[in-house]
Amino acid sequence: MASVNVFHGWAASGPHQPLEPLQFDAGELGDEDVEIEIDYCGICHSDLSMLDNEWGMTTYPFVPGHEGVGRVVRLGSHAKGLSVGQMVGVGWNRGSCMHCHSCMSGAHHLCDGVEATIVGRHGAFADRIRCHWAWAIPLPDGLDPAEAGPLFCGGITVFSPLVIYDVKPTQRVGVVGIGGLGHMAIRFLHAWGCDVTAFTSSAAKRDEALALGADHVVSSIDSAALASVAGTLDMLLVTTNQSLDWGAYVAALAPKGHLHIVGAVLEPIPVSVFALMGGQKSMGSSPTGSPSTMADMLAFCAHHGIVPQVEHFPVSRINDAMQHLRDGKARYRVVLDMRA
Repeated sequence: MASVNVFHGWAASGPHQPLEPLQFDAGELGDEDVEIEIDYCGICHSDLSMLDNEWGMTTYPFVPGHEGVGRVVRLGSHAKGLSVGQMVGVGWNRGSCMHCHSCMSGAHHLCDGVEATIVGRHGAFADRIRCHWAWAIPLPDGLDPAEAGPLFCGGITVFSPLVIYDVKPTQRVGVVGIGGLGHMAIRFLHAWGCDVTAFTSSAAKRDEALALGADHVVSSIDSAALASVAGTLDMLLVTTNQSLDWGAYVAALAPKGHLHIVGAVLEPIPVSVFALMGGQKSMGSSPTGSPSTMADMLAFCAHHGIVPQVEHFPVSRINDAMQHLRDGKARYRVVLDMRA
């Protein structure tokens, strides 16, 4: 008889290696853990970065997947607020200490002991996954589970800054990069009521950006176009991981404007303090978000009918799906159907 603690996933044996079936022992279910049977899992670019060990913290064999959606099948003896059969999702983080100042103030994602779903443990490219009950976020009625996966990483990454900086519907906000993160940011900001400017290096994405809800589209590689929006934006959300003309984007901020980076830019960012000081401008960054902010985001999505734009692949074509993302062909997120 098969053990209830034996999971079946898709793992890479090393950097740039294909994903192959892997059977592994997940150990005993923790008292505060929830076990989720995965129906759908989004593929995030962070899965590729981890698979290739770009950040130097991957352990192999490596099972990616941190945008999992499925049904609760087991609950630890001290798990709270969930029931077997409930549809939930789990994102970049799977646990936190629940007793530090950050956790007790509602910023669980900033806990020193926060547990990333795919760092040092196997992720949701599997039939099941476990997390602490606080990090299994219930899906509200009206939100399609087949489309929701990318909200649990990419979605919360761009939604959280709107909450952190108390963005107002009267503000003018720019989004740099119309991709896996940026397209969701535009949809959020449009529903938020903001005047939205999309910045893209691809002229072919102009109509797409407008259809997503952008009010204006500016070429990110045209210095004259960038100069034309100088001093106009209350907030600028950078969703790309590419190096940019940072001076031009700081110049695009209005007085007291904020430039916020959620793309994993690897190179140092050269910005003169005087470019910030004169207009009392600021720069910052943030990771994903807390469980409560994730729940608020899902409720916002359900209320406004917002879902990511996704392409579906059956799990049997998992390596094709990964290559599709690696080649930059995704429009704009990829979701694995784990039962197909």
